[in-house]
Amino acid sequence: MSAADAELFPGFAQHRIKVSGAAIPCVVVGNGPPLLLLHGYPQTHAMWHRIAPRLAERYTVVCSDLRGYGDAGKPAGGERSVNYSKRAMAADQVELMRALGFSRFRLAAHDRGARVSHRLCLDHPDAVERVTLLDISPTRIMYEKADTAFATAYYHWYFLIQPFDLPERLIGSAPVYYLRRKLAGWGSAGLSIFDPRALAEYERCFSDPATVHATCEDYRAAAGIDLEHDAADAQARITCPLLVLWGEKGVVHRLFDPIADWRSVATDVRGRALPSGHYLAEEAPDQTLAELTAFFAG
Repeated sequence: MSAADAELFPGFAQHRIKVSGAAIPCVVVGNGPPLLLLHGYPQTHAMWHRIAPRLAERYTVVCSDLRGYGDAGKPAGGERSVNYSKRAMAADQVELMRALGFSRFRLAAHDRGARVSHRLCLDHPDAVERVTLLDISPTRIMYEKADTAFATAYYHWYFLIQPFDLPERLIGSAPVYYLRRKLAGWGSAGLSIFDPRALAEYERCFSDPATVHATCEDYRAAAGIDLEHDAADAQARITCPLLVLWGEKGVVHRLFDPIADWRSVATDVRGRALPSGHYLAEEAPDQTLAELTAFFAG
């Protein structure tokens, strides 16, 4: 487990839970209804440090790493990167919550974690009471609407899926430089939005070549087997209440219609833009907290 957790999540218990596909680290605190928080690329569960302690006043909060990220296990990708399919990554989190004693929970997730959560809601509908997704539209819709503006802003979607080991070798030559450029480019005020302790944690984890490779596998799966799973479930809908929040200074706000996009795959959708770039929980923690608190209390 990371030494940074003691500073970023004071009072949280640290766990490392072996599930079927990987060992998943998490921090847990609280006595209320369970709430799982998932992070995005290229971060770790540390991204929730400004919100999780306050949510723990009402909920039992679980902040975990996705497989391949942070200090989580990094299994081989397998044929067509199947071990980083959102189906496999979602199963990790369901098993993790069951191991902690929670068969049903609330769920909030950012970026890649939100894509895992989309699949989790489809594959395990009885597990999720309510879900909040931060700064994404559905993967299939984003690929289908891709144009020059999208490909320029989200070039990494096409770079990271290139065959092994092109992106791994290029990123691996300067992983901290690459990480900082990605983080600075998606926020509203460069790297200044990040707590130095959280930024140091992102840098520590992303400096591991195994993390670079695993996160490429995540994107390779998204462009292949995940789209096949989505096509097979084209008529399926997320049936629990869904809140989508996005940054009004970001790409999703500029190029997509998150409410309409999610209503095409879910039955009960509401949401709005917040005064933020991509990293809502770190750029606009008070507004994000208020939205989560109101929604999860419903």
